[in-house]
Amino acid sequence: MTSVITGDIVNSRNTSNELWLKALKNVFKELNAGEIYRGDSFQIEIEDISKSLRTAIYIKAVLKTIKNIDVRMAIGIGTKNFDAKTVKEANGEAFINSGFAFDHYLKKQTIAIKTPWKEIDEEVNISLSLGLLTLDNWTTNSSEFVKISLEQEEATQKELAKCLQISQSSISERRKRAGFDEIMKLEKRFQKLINQKNNS
Repeated sequence: MTSVITGDIVNSRNTSNELWLKALKNVFKELNAGEIYRGDSFQIEIEDISKSLRTAIYIKAVLKTIKNIDVRMAIGIGTKNFDAKTVKEANGEAFINSGFAFDHYLKKQTIAIKTPWKEIDEEVNISLSLGLLTLDNWTTNSSEFVKISLEQEEATQKELAKCLQISQSSISERRKRAGFDEIMKLEKRFQKLINQKNNS
């Protein structure tokens, strides 16, 4: 089993390519995975399927630190039939599911998922449609907070405040405004569902 995130940049033509391209390439470098194609589209394979939603949330946070930029992403989970040098040349159920979710589900929301398990798709996509009411409206400040929080999971509020060069009280405000705790509850629920199915 593997997972594939297929995405494209929203408003890429209205913002300097240099900004979002650099941000996306930094994500690829950190994950040691990912390719850009057709100018503003990309694919990333995340072999640990339980971390696929977290990765998508992280990518959204990174890109939304750039004013007027957003991203649409379809997560596909499933088997992989053919391993190639590039993710674009590989194939299998995960790639088909990612493509299906991209073509069919992203008309309604900016992150969607398709797995081999219908009940997981239903629960997670409904939860995401609610969660995205917050994620899609992240400001650059909220996005920056989420980005740093995911990069430095063990950091205290004091350390995060120092990193973002803001007061500790401002950290609490940004956390609340970003809906961070609620979004992480959704992400943990997703991990639990995936691990239960994958280990059964």
